[in-house]
Amino acid sequence: MADQILMPKATAVWLVDNTSMTFEQIADFCGLHPLEVKGIADGEVARDIRGADPIANGQLTREELDKAQGDPGYRMKAQKSRHAELLKPVKAGPRYTPVSRRQDRPDAIAWFVRNHPEVTDAQLAKLLGTTKATIDQVRDRTHWNSANIKPVDPVTLGLVTQLELDAVVKTAAEKKAKEDAKRRVKEPQGATLRPAAETGADEAEEAAPQE
Repeated sequence: MADQILMPKATAVWLVDNTSMTFEQIADFCGLHPLEVKGIADGEVARDIRGADPIANGQLTREELDKAQGDPGYRMKAQKSRHAELLKPVKAGPRYTPVSRRQDRPDAIAWFVRNHPEVTDAQLAKLLGTTKATIDQVRDRTHWNSANIKPVDPVTLGLVTQLELDAVVKTAAEKKAKEDAKRRVKEPQGATLRPAAETGADEAEEAAPQE
């Protein structure tokens, strides 16, 4: 079956994250070993691979997927799409983080808060697959596990790739630079006072009766 679908591991990642299918069903469809699929679910295999939706890229129908989810013994049949190789994977949804690694996310959030405060909460939530509430709790040290949270590079933790990290930091830095530039342009206009000669303040001073 693997020779009939594109990106078998990326497809398996998506199926693990978005369906209730068994490891055996996913393995059969993607041409992988069931233990390899289990490794994907546990975060030990394909850790840096983003999921590819087989329905969106024309390799699977919704009907086939629904049948498989309703019957653990059912084996899905791939669609043959002449345009499949020209299609790009759909935009990835929230990043899937295996349960075994979810305790690492607060450490990664703390690292960003300390080293890259220019990265927005929205960017951080998307990159790490977390929520704004969790980010706020780590930043404010109100997280239930604050005593044990320490800043650790998310690449070291295996939560993101170096390329993903560099891209997010670069985008955030460029956005901040543009905002700072706009602020510098606006501030002088709002803060500059008109000369006294223009306001008539000096004439009013001269006309005031002397005591």
